[in-house]
Amino acid sequence: MIRINEIKLPLEAGSEEIFSAAAKAMRCPKRKITELNIVKKSLDSRKKENLFFVYSVDITVDGDEEEMLRRSGCKKAIIVEPFTYIMPENKRHSEFRPVVAGFGPGGIWAALTLARAGLRPIVLERGRDVDTRTADVNKFWQTKKIDETSNVQFGEGGAGTFSDGKLTTGIKDPLCRKVFLDFVEFGAPEEILYSWRPHIGTDKLGQVVKNMREEIKRLGGDVLFSCCLTDIIIANGVVHGISYINENGEKVDMETDSVILAIGHSAKDTVEMLYRKGLDLMQKPFSVGARIEHPRVMIDKAQYGDFAGHPALGAADYKLSCHPPRGRGAYTFCMCPGGTVVAAASEEGGVVVNGMSNYARNAENSNSALLVGVEPEDFGSDHPLAGFKLQREIEEKAFRCGGGDFTAPAQLVGDFLQNVKSTQLGSVNPSCPTGVKMGDIREVLPKKVTDTMADAIVKMGKQLKGFDMPDAVLTAPETRSSSPVRILRDEYYQALKVRGLYPCGEGAGYAGGIVSAAVDGIRCAHAVMDDDLTK
Repeated sequence: MIRINEIKLPLEAGSEEIFSAAAKAMRCPKRKITELNIVKKSLDSRKKENLFFVYSVDITVDGDEEEMLRRSGCKKAIIVEPFTYIMPENKRHSEFRPVVAGFGPGGIWAALTLARAGLRPIVLERGRDVDTRTADVNKFWQTKKIDETSNVQFGEGGAGTFSDGKLTTGIKDPLCRKVFLDFVEFGAPEEILYSWRPHIGTDKLGQVVKNMREEIKRLGGDVLFSCCLTDIIIANGVVHGISYINENGEKVDMETDSVILAIGHSAKDTVEMLYRKGLDLMQKPFSVGARIEHPRVMIDKAQYGDFAGHPALGAADYKLSCHPPRGRGAYTFCMCPGGTVVAAASEEGGVVVNGMSNYARNAENSNSALLVGVEPEDFGSDHPLAGFKLQREIEEKAFRCGGGDFTAPAQLVGDFLQNVKSTQLGSVNPSCPTGVKMGDIREVLPKKVTDTMADAIVKMGKQLKGFDMPDAVLTAPETRSSSPVRILRDEYYQALKVRGLYPCGEGAGYAGGIVSAAVDGIRCAHAVMDDDLTK
């Protein structure tokens, strides 16, 4: 297979133009190319007056690949091997079925991998199935009455189900490709395989997750909803079983020798249980801040110039970072083009916000988290769970500042920069479904964070025209970007000193998004398959 890189074409180019460009690069007739697949499609927007797409394509040719490549003289083409996933040998010999706790990306791919290996996993998910969960979330947004077992953080699909379904990742693991191929197999748009900004959208992600669940069940696995893990039975450094509370509120004990902990970044009670059992935990840096919301058309114009609104482009995104002189880094995270700010609390008495986009990304505003790193020395204690305490303190302050009913505190960017309270909205209509109360978000977030945010907004306004728009809305707080704790594990993916327990994904401190969590789930499943517990 020959891969041709850096094929530059106009925004309007279609498959025929791509095919012709590939043939031209190889200096061969089009009939010599028997198959063409787009590997990557990215946008070059450095010159606003001349936007174009850049493609990488894989072609199969009629003839000797090496000879054709040599004759073409194309320096942007190489011979590549297609990606193939080979299931590792299953060395596990056990009478017990493995358990997966949590059914977000880490748990889904762990369970799917185990099921495909014939190991019939049992999945425990404390929340509800995605359809019931969606109804519960919508009810919360309408009534401001939260269900602590079924919300934006807990339930089938994990926290990413109510986001953008964004699939960008910084990890280079080859298993990322498998995750993308699995997504497409179960109903995600095929364009995620090559798009420069792959996303599925909240409205499509739910069905994809359901399809994965049904495949796990078809292969002999069980997925149990409203079942919350409460204990892991450990003796002599080995897992012997678990306890959980089922949907009827009854305690159930189950024998098992392998547990993958894919509990997500908000399962504080489960992490507290692990701490009481003496597992090795450590503080981990995380980030806090607010959602910043602008008109979508303004962001589109800033990024695309006169090409804004072109049907081949859709809503524009951005990714900004800076290091203001006060010594802390700030960055935008989980940018949601044409999306909404969502109320994302998982417990009474605390306000949390996040961002969400549907597949079309056609809402009135675009938003992003504006985050500042928080280090363990900021936690106020050396206790392993001190980061959770800091999270909760911020969320409780936000609850009080919002009026005590899950209304989120908000402030105009112009007022924030002048350090004055906001008393009314400007031209930007905030989208948080539980509403906002205008005020001063400095009353919610730590001073080190807000000082850095203020400096960053000014700097980012120079990077992206209009980012520092005075009427833009800051809605606080965003506190759940990642887990503030890491459950330590060894090179075999097992918790230190506990054989058969596999901390996994974001909640264990080993991932930072849908794709990286899914890859970690696969890796943990491979580790389960490699562990012969009869030894």
